[in-house]
This record gives sequence, structure tokens and C-alpha cells, in this order.
Amino acid sequence: MTNPPPGAESGASHNDLSVLTVPAFKDNYLWLIHDGTHAAVVDPGDSGPILDALATHGLTLTAILLTHHHADHTGGVPELLARFPVPVYGPRNDRIAAVTHPLAEGDRVTLAQPGLELDVLDVPGHTLGHIAYVRRTPGRHWLFCGDTLFAGGCGRLFEGTPEQMAASLEKLASLPEDTQVYCAHEYTLSNLRFAEAVEPDNQALALRMRDESAKRAVEVPTVPSSIGLERRTNPF
Repeated sequence: MTNPPPGAESGASHNDLSVLTVPAFKDNYLWLIHDGTHAAVVDPGDSGPILDALATHGLTLTAILLTHHHADHTGGVPELLARFPVPVYGPRNDRIAAVTHPLAEGDRVTLAQPGLELDVLDVPGHTLGHIAYVRRTPGRHWLFCGDTLFAGGCGRLFEGTPEQMAASLEKLASLPEDTQVYCAHEYTLSNLRFAEAVEPDNQALALRMRDESAKRAVEVPTVPSSIGLERRTNPF
């Protein structure tokens, strides 16, 4: 993945909060939720791009939010904590030593700065302890789902069962259609190629493949997606 300038607005902005897209590694997306001054980071697998984005946009880190224990989602935490001694929120049933605020379904994360409330969902499958975060606001919801739901696909089963993953995906599919889906990887085109093989007569899928291919041709992210789009074009 060719990295744009550190942190690019995803186009999502609501109630004075915005989401910055921060590419990392080959195909990871890290997310900075901010109010123009303070920011929370989701799944900082690499500290370097996050530190660059914070500096570029004049942001101060106030919290770290983790969805699961894999290194490409947690690897940047130690260096970020060395610079910003902030609380670390993460799954209760996962093995992440840095977590100071363990979470499970039904919990809510409330951050005074940047003025953010997130509900927690248990979504086991990719890992047993995997969680997701949902911001619920009138007319616009945001979902940060790590490696559970992808644009056009879903995460691999490293620890959970197919039944667990199916239940997790069904839970996410029940969110409002306009929910913006912030997954953690740029896997969209490969996912859609598989989807087309499964659903060759799906016209919405064919249109999505055309649109997403055009984005990737000029290195524009295909994420965020939406729950409505996933319902129409994601075979999982």
C-alpha cells in the first residue's frame, strides 16, 4: 500500500468528530477518531504512522482502543504509551498485557476528550476475545470491527469456530444500514473477486467491483464501507 500523507480524512464527520485513515504496513488501516485537538486511536499496529499523523494534524492522543491481540493491531502500543501515558481499552477475554480497561459486550467507553462514546460488542471468531466498538448517533453510526467484518468479506478463523463467526457477523449485520464500517485491512478487491464467484448474478456486487476497482487504481481506500452495502454485496 502506498502511504498518503500521514492521516487522511475518511470523509466521516459527525457532531464535530472526524475519522482519520492512517495506512500502515502493506494493507492495514489504523483509525484516529478526533475533534481537531484530541484523538483516540483504534488498533495501532505501528506507532510511526500514528505519531506522524498526530503531529501533522496537531492532535494529542487521549486513548488507545484495541479490538484483539494480533501484533498488527497492538504492536505500536508500547511506543505510543511512552509518548502518551493514556488509558488502553481492549477485550477482557484476550491476552493483551497493556490493557488497563478490559471490556466485554454491554460495556461503554466514554472519553471526555474527544467527546466520544462507544458501545462494545463481543464478536468472537477471528480470535476468541475479539470485540468491536460502535458509535451510535442520530442518522450516523460508526463501527470499528477490527478483523471480523471486512469490505466484501470476513476475517479468517484463527481461534474461533465457524458458528461463532457466523453469529458475530449476524450481530453486526443487524446494525442500521447507514452504519459506517471501519475494518482494519484493504482486502476489498480480493474479497469481491471471491464474492463474484459465489454470486455471479449479483448486479449490486458487479457495480461495487467496478467502483472499488476505480478507487484502488488511484490508491484511494475502499474503506469505510457501510452495513447496507455489505448486506447487498458481502456473501458472508
